Amino acid sequence: MVVHLIIFIVAIACLIFAATIFTQSAEKIGLYMKLPSFVVGIFIVGVGTSLPELISGILSVQKGVSEILPGNIMGANISNILLITGVAVVANRKTIQLKSDYLYIDLHFLIGSFIYFFIITHDGIIQFWESAVGIAVYLIYSTYLIKSEIPDKEKNHVENIRAFPWKNLALLLAGATGIFFGADYTVSSLEQIALAFHVPNSIIALTLLSLGTTLPELTVNISAIRQGKAEMAIGNILGSCVFNTLMIAPISSAFGTINVPQDLLSFSLPVMGACGLFFYLLTQDKKVSVWEGLLLICLYLLFMMKIAGI
Repeated sequence: MVVHLIIFIVAIACLIFAATIFTQSAEKIGLYMKLPSFVVGIFIVGVGTSLPELISGILSVQKGVSEILPGNIMGANISNILLITGVAVVANRKTIQLKSDYLYIDLHFLIGSFIYFFIITHDGIIQFWESAVGIAVYLIYSTYLIKSEIPDKEKNHVENIRAFPWKNLALLLAGATGIFFGADYTVSSLEQIALAFHVPNSIIALTLLSLGTTLPELTVNISAIRQGKAEMAIGNILGSCVFNTLMIAPISSAFGTINVPQDLLSFSLPVMGACGLFFYLLTQDKKVSVWEGLLLICLYLLFMMKIAGI
């Protein structure tokens, strides 16, 4: 069991490092293509930081342990909203002002995506034909963001990169390869750890895996805060949650039916929904204070203690 635990830690570390390399390289290529920084931030960075959850989900379905996927989605969303947001606000050391009009777009689609996920999981099985609706919703979300009126300072601010970034293209491919193999070993070791502790795969995914796969979001957000872009950190969290909820299930279910254990439906799913609603209400005044950040961290610790049976 110790060997599999070491493999899990090393695989998660590789997964995070590869996701970071992939995201940074994709961002440079996006800037070379003259994409607005807003589009680069929402789609390239948001999707890049969610790749660990996506690849882990696909491999779990292929390996016959599909219950890992819903546990990872729920755990990652709960971790993003409570832990990652809380840490981001506390690290900022002052109230984060949410001035962007895009906040409400993200919030509305966050709640809508959670409703969608509740509908497709309520019977304990996720099939492609029903989960494919998530792809359509995500396309609507993406189109809405792109076609909405972007402020001129966001639309025109692009980094001037003249030469094609071949080095970043090579790093992009290397990062994608690292994500695949990191996720492969993560899922395999996770299954062995669950067997050793006599704990369901879904619970391990809800805790250890989801915490590990949300570390790229934490890394990106801490970096954004250091650059004075704390508001962008909150946007990345919301965008990541929307992508996790709408896209991971339909893409993964194309490889086989996904089973959702009853223990996730009875506790973790309602907690995820409550987190989304609470965050929606919390941000209506367009700010998140340090004290509210500490509250979010405490709620996450309470959730983890409850899952651990403490």
